[in-house]
Amino acid sequence: MSGPADAGSGGLPGTGGATGSGGGVGGSSDASISDGARADARADADAVDAANRRDASLDASADAGGDALAEYSPCPSNGSACIVMPLGDSITDGFPYENGGYRVELFHQAVQGSTPITFVGRNMNGPQTVDNQPFPRGHEGYSGFTIDTDATHSGISPLVDAAIAMFHPHIVLLHIGTNDINGNVDVANAPTRLGALVDRITNDAPNALLVVAQIIPTTNDGTNIRVSAYNAAIAAQVERRAAAGKHVTLLDLYGVFTANASYKTALMSDNLHPNTTGYATMGDAWYAAIRAVLPHR
Repeated sequence: MSGPADAGSGGLPGTGGATGSGGGVGGSSDASISDGARADARADADAVDAANRRDASLDASADAGGDALAEYSPCPSNGSACIVMPLGDSITDGFPYENGGYRVELFHQAVQGSTPITFVGRNMNGPQTVDNQPFPRGHEGYSGFTIDTDATHSGISPLVDAAIAMFHPHIVLLHIGTNDINGNVDVANAPTRLGALVDRITNDAPNALLVVAQIIPTTNDGTNIRVSAYNAAIAAQVERRAAAGKHVTLLDLYGVFTANASYKTALMSDNLHPNTTGYATMGDAWYAAIRAVLPHR
């Protein structure tokens, strides 16, 4: 179990039909136009025709891509629960209460919204029921863990392959890096490690939706300078992979917390971990991030 020094997870418009050379351009009896001019006109017409065909092809590709994006949903279409894997460290675990953390409010929101979900993972905690529904207690939150393993730290990256193979999640919720930043663990390369972890998850589960959170603030203003820099780099890592067609999106949990000017006392239980209200705030934000792709009953 971690103490206050550790935290968890913490197209181009087409122009219509092809254009050919007009009747006034081609007749050999038209002495006012030289053979060279006729050749130039034919070349221009051919170029326009090729451009139109290319534009039409681009339009079709763009339309197909837009339709595919609009139709994307990682969840089952038969109304069964969407499998959600919470992944990270003690903030995902729910420290210090270890009674479901943000997952309780997220599940409550899903029940109230008639959007069925279930949580999976090799670790378990949380209430037995929420809103008179059995609460899925599984999660992949590991107290004190960093992004990746090194000589003195245990990381979540080596755990991902087995977890995805075991549970086949439709959605992965990732909040990780708090221990790297708070503990000054090779901070300069933390975004690169995070990017490699994102690649690992999207390669293991290419059809799943990965939601990557910008980590919540600490109560230490000096540490938050590093947190803000790391969060900005997270955004760049996610945007680059989303542009490449990966099913990955960003959630600004830092902004969710700091929107409350009194977050240090209102939302935090210690330097790194949320209190009960803070965890409920996280759960509400996670639900808002995934609601659109969840099945509805």
